[in-house]
Amino acid sequence: MNQALSQDALPRQPLQQRAKDRFERVLEEAEALLLEAGLGGFSIPLLAERLGYPRATIYKFFPTPYAVFNELLRRCLARLEETLVREAAPVMAQGLPWREAARVLVTQAAAFHNANPVARLLILGGPVSDESYRAQEITIQHLGSLTRRLFDTVGIRVPQEPDVATLAIDIGTTCFRHSVFLHGEITPAYRDEAVYAMLAYLSRYAD
Repeated sequence: MNQALSQDALPRQPLQQRAKDRFERVLEEAEALLLEAGLGGFSIPLLAERLGYPRATIYKFFPTPYAVFNELLRRCLARLEETLVREAAPVMAQGLPWREAARVLVTQAAAFHNANPVARLLILGGPVSDESYRAQEITIQHLGSLTRRLFDTVGIRVPQEPDVATLAIDIGTTCFRHSVFLHGEITPAYRDEAVYAMLAYLSRYAD
């Protein structure tokens, strides 16, 4: 997910085991800080203070806060993809109508976000800078590609230009995001609205 992102927005992966352990410790504490303070209250100096590390130790791996966010985001997306493939793909392979298959995808995605507050914050939180806006757009593209692959398994082909799968994800994500803004989670009503909005859009291509 590094296309269009500057190098300062990406982590520098460690090579030695001791450095890898510290890298993981930084990310673990970063998650805790994000949950307490949100994106706006997050800073590397504060993270270093909580860990008792010199700031330079963290900057060695994470040049900017966005490098921390994007590494956490990458991991959240990997878990989301694993969840959707594990839970949704077998159901879709049973030959369900495409509308039901889409409903399964949205339901699983909503459940994942509600169970993972850091993923909810990073994927559904509003962008706070130009860099985070680009990261958010790349996230939507990633999820769109995953949706396209899952649809392919049941013989549904949607246009790549315009990128219909990604646009459908963007529509559903907007419903999720609005629910989180209002309620702090994805409520059943907003989950169902995401399903309805995506089905209405995709019906032009899949029916």
